[in-house]
Amino acid sequence: MVKVKICGLTNLDDARTAWQAGADLLGFIFVPASPRCIAPAQASAIINALRGEGCQALCVGVFADAPASEVEKIAEQCRLDLVQLHGAEPPAYARALPRPVIRAHRVRGAVPWEELLSFDAWAYLLDSYHPQRAGGTGQRWAWEEMDLSAVPPARLIIAGGLTPDNVAEAVRRLHPWGVDVSSGVESRPGQKDPVKVRDFILRAKAVRMGGQDAESGH
Repeated sequence: MVKVKICGLTNLDDARTAWQAGADLLGFIFVPASPRCIAPAQASAIINALRGEGCQALCVGVFADAPASEVEKIAEQCRLDLVQLHGAEPPAYARALPRPVIRAHRVRGAVPWEELLSFDAWAYLLDSYHPQRAGGTGQRWAWEEMDLSAVPPARLIIAGGLTPDNVAEAVRRLHPWGVDVSSGVESRPGQKDPVKVRDFILRAKAVRMGGQDAESGH
């Protein structure tokens, strides 16, 4: 069954809704330019509250070109399980971090798999390319045209323009390890729509990796 990451969380209610709806990963953005940027103290309070309620979802901190010392300081403060890199960080930067890394790549043309795999990352995330924004654009890239049959075994996460209406198609076509959504389940930037969150997770996880929907049978 595909894993689901709900990203751009900014408050406890949204994070709790995502976890209780079945999200496997919860994403918190620490990129100042993002409209979903959250202060480390606020993220720490949310994560501590969820852990106290029994949440076992993996908590992910999203960074872009931040000093490694800052990344690790925030990761320690917030008790992050994973660090997601969305900038131009080199492989050596990623390998030096003491926490597992999700390496993000903004797709424009062919995916440089050899370069990406040199990060030896925990997972690899393919997102939409935007010249000014590192992610969370809500724009869809042509994932339906990708052939992943020759991709080396790795945890692959698909992001970029996913919504409750198209996530099942993405899972059926690409059979990724996971899918990632932020703006596609929002009522406004940084504020999740609980109905959309639940619908997204339900539809993503209803798709069997063999191509059949668990609920509909096709």
